[in-house]
Amino acid sequence: MLLRSKGIIGLDVGSRHIKVVQLKDVKDGYQLERLNIATLPPELIVDGSIIDSPRVVEAIKGLISESGIKIKDAAISVSGHSSVIIKRISLPQMTEDELNDSIKFEAEPYVPFDIDDVNLDFQILGTGEEQNKMDVVIVAVKKDKINEYVSVVKESGLNPVIVDVDLFALANIYEVNYESKPGGNTALVNIGAGTININILNSGVSVFTRYSPVGSNLHTEAIQREFGISYNDSERLKRGESIEGIPKENVAPAVNSASEDIIAEIARSFDYFRGATNENDIHEIILSGGCALIKDFASLLNEKIGIDVKIIEPFKNIQIPENFDKANLKKMGTIAVVALGLALRRLGDR
Repeated sequence: MLLRSKGIIGLDVGSRHIKVVQLKDVKDGYQLERLNIATLPPELIVDGSIIDSPRVVEAIKGLISESGIKIKDAAISVSGHSSVIIKRISLPQMTEDELNDSIKFEAEPYVPFDIDDVNLDFQILGTGEEQNKMDVVIVAVKKDKINEYVSVVKESGLNPVIVDVDLFALANIYEVNYESKPGGNTALVNIGAGTININILNSGVSVFTRYSPVGSNLHTEAIQREFGISYNDSERLKRGESIEGIPKENVAPAVNSASEDIIAEIARSFDYFRGATNENDIHEIILSGGCALIKDFASLLNEKIGIDVKIIEPFKNIQIPENFDKANLKKMGTIAVVALGLALRRLGDR
């Protein structure tokens, strides 16, 4: 966040929800101006692919209109285990301009796609462990994935000026609200309807990222199978609402079973991190996404993995005007952390 300019909204198009955030730069940091969420039918975006773009476009238009947002410039993001590659690599010392000129050559060995089919970016992290080396994060995203999301955003009347990655937007909102703990690993775990995004930070620097193509849809599907009800009714039960003829306490076994499957996936990612790096163990988990609102999920994650779990507080250092409903905002903020992180972006950022 090196350059600040006015007029960018954060727009996160997820498989179950579209989230939009507008922040205002103020003297002491940021102030929330608008935050809103629209729910999508499950068939519109499946496994990160937009199946019905006209209806997604209409959903974005409706959300922007309902939110009273007049700004057209938007920061958006992409994610996906099969279309986004993030690698931390060691390269010979060079300037940013030199790396910019040679990035295709340097990144090609690490990208499992045709290098001409991806958009590339990088961030120099600093001096590497070896002499005359530097650590660099490279990001490669399939062009068709970017084009897919850019197209629906443009068709909705917005101008996508920044395309980020979910994992980095998550780190943005963490950086604004938390102090980095020197020498300790913090796992940012964002669980949406269809994905788990994990970004492990050491002293504020990303050392490990991972996507998993599972999410809280597992809860919904487990409830559907158990009670033979519709997707929407299953979603209501998952959120703790009541459905006629199904006591809420009867839902817990199905929900807990799905939670254990999700937690097992997180545990596998952590095991991979420990095996693939020489970093110390993970000291805490900062949990976000809709799954963080599932009853007892955070405590079950703590129990099964044995790591302190805290649900994210995305507004610790963001000013909230009096006209916002604080209780409702807390839930919405947990779901909208990626959109919040995107709303922090400014033109000219690296």
